Parts: sequence; structure tokens; C-alpha cells
Amino acid sequence: MSGTITTKKPMMKETVGAQYYAFNNPAEGVEFDSTKYEENVTKTETVKKVGVTENMESTPVKASGKDYTTVNQTSSIDIAVEVIAVVPSDLKKMRGEKTSKSGLNQSGTSNVRPYFAYGKTVKKIGGGERYEWFPKCQLVENTDDIETKEESFKEQNDTLTIRAYPFDDEGNIRNYIDTEDDTFPTGVTEDKFFAAPIVTDEDLKKIIPTSV
Repeated sequence: MSGTITTKKPMMKETVGAQYYAFNNPAEGVEFDSTKYEENVTKTETVKKVGVTENMESTPVKASGKDYTTVNQTSSIDIAVEVIAVVPSDLKKMRGEKTSKSGLNQSGTSNVRPYFAYGKTVKKIGGGERYEWFPKCQLVENTDDIETKEESFKEQNDTLTIRAYPFDDEGNIRNYIDTEDDTFPTGVTEDKFFAAPIVTDEDLKKIIPTSV
């Protein structure tokens, strides 16, 4: 019996949309708590480009004198975000900078950088969208380049490099939903998905409309 051929036409990516972030708010002495984030999520529409790189760890397993299998694990994901502008107070917080009572900001190697949840949207040609949350992130570096003003305006963009780490015991790093998936939860909009970090399946269930 011959099989059938199914032709599929996936949607092409059109543009990056807004980005979102919410700082983790653990108890004193605790480094990260996936159940506690600041109540307010920040949204900015300043993104020019986003590059995502998975950092893989591959371990070959040998048995009977030969390679039996290879175990691949994603240890972290680096997100390079090119932006036209960034909120200064939030960048300062991501960098773990200290501010004196007189308003002097100080940055150094001893600064402890906090964790935050980072979210982004991908918009596709034809109306499709993908919403993504990375619940455990840190800013690892950022550029701060500036050039002299020319006769015509020129964008002077910066790049934030955000590293996303596993946020649970299973090693998960990213949570997302895609409107092209058959399992896409009907009624979940961008505003609902990014109203708070989505860390568990229960978090998603809470925002699915019951009347749909």
C-alpha cells in the first residue's frame, strides 16, 4: 500500500514584534524563584533584530566498543537583541548597577545582575504569530556605541545580549505558542500571553477563555 503525499505551505516570518520583560522578585537570600515576578510587565517596541543561538552540550555514549547514542542537551540560549533605544533605568537594573542617594550610578565587576523573564513576538506573513517567554534570563553584555551627528539622520542602535537558562528541574528554557500549531489555545491574544510570565502549563490555562 502506497502512502499519500501531503503538501504543506508554512508561513514565512515577516517581522519581529514587541519585546517584554519582568524582573524576578525572589525572597531575600534567594537567587531565583520561578513563582515570583514583579507585578508589572514592561513592553517596548524598539526592536530592530533578534538573533537566537542555542548553546548545546553533546555527550557521546559508548557501549560494546562503539558509539551507542549521543545525548544532546541545551545548556542555555543566547538572545542578541538589536534595539533603537532602551529604558535607562531598566538597563541599569539589568546590569546590577548601584545608585547613591545623590544619584550617582556606579557600575563594576562586583555587581550582581538580577534574573528576569524575557518575551518576544514573531509576526508572519499571512497573519500568523509566535509568542515566546524565556522565564530565567540575565543580561550578559550590552553595547553602547555613539557616532557624531551627520547631515542626515542615522540610527545609532545598541545590542543587548541576554542569556536564558533552564528554569525548572526538567531543563526547560523557553515556553511558546504558535498560531500555526493545531494545539494553539483559541482565544489567547498577545496581550493575554504577555500579561505575566508563562512559566508552567497552569499559567497558560489561566488565560485561556472558558467561553471559547
